[in-house]
Amino acid sequence: MIIRFLGTHNAESKDTKLVSFLIDNVLAVDAGCLASELTFSEQEKIKAILLTHGHYDHIREIPAFAFNNTDHTTKVYATSQTFRILSSHLVDGLIYPKFTIKIPFFLEKPSLKFIELEPFDIVDILGYQILPLPVNHTVDTVGFEITSKDKKKIFYTGDTGSGLSALWEHISPDIILMDLTFPNRLENRAINSKHLCPKLLKKELRELHNVKDEFPKVVLIHLSPKDEEEIKKEVNEISKELDISIDIACEGDKIIV
Repeated sequence: MIIRFLGTHNAESKDTKLVSFLIDNVLAVDAGCLASELTFSEQEKIKAILLTHGHYDHIREIPAFAFNNTDHTTKVYATSQTFRILSSHLVDGLIYPKFTIKIPFFLEKPSLKFIELEPFDIVDILGYQILPLPVNHTVDTVGFEITSKDKKKIFYTGDTGSGLSALWEHISPDIILMDLTFPNRLENRAINSKHLCPKLLKKELRELHNVKDEFPKVVLIHLSPKDEEEIKKEVNEISKELDISIDIACEGDKIIV
């Protein structure tokens, strides 16, 4: 299983992109930069999309992707609330066409098909076993444990605050991709917006270690780019204290699981 990171930040600039990554070039997870960071031919290879939640930085390029791929139907998997957000605010027939229906002289068939996910219900998608798990964020949000045909596993938290401990018994990933948005000096902002900072991350990792004998590989995503250097220093301290390797995802990175 190959993870290819298209966007790994919570704010966009020339050098930083909103969160989106690919699994083996066929399964997309979140859609912050799903169209703008891929060629048309690369977009055509994507057969399904997983969305963690309905915040703009995770769904922004669903309409652009749908507009670019009108000759086939791509399945999009998410919670019912995420689909309500998409249908009422982006693919609503005003800002963008309703890509989920046929449109005379434009769409001979829908370019998107919404498939609702229920937390804790495993779904087979393109041969991957997908386990959606609820996490603590300001809107309905699920993380995903993704298991490949050869039983390699990753867990992506999506945007989340504290309180992941209830999930650890349900998963056994080789790699965990975790939200880390703010530095410690913005801990109150992290708590109020239900994200993580290094101090909160350390608590979550300690609780993970209480449940699992070994740490999986930890990769951090969704960093605030203006605070990134400060965050990296604080993460390095945690890495030394817990004696584990913690990596920070960057646009263009690839990880082989």
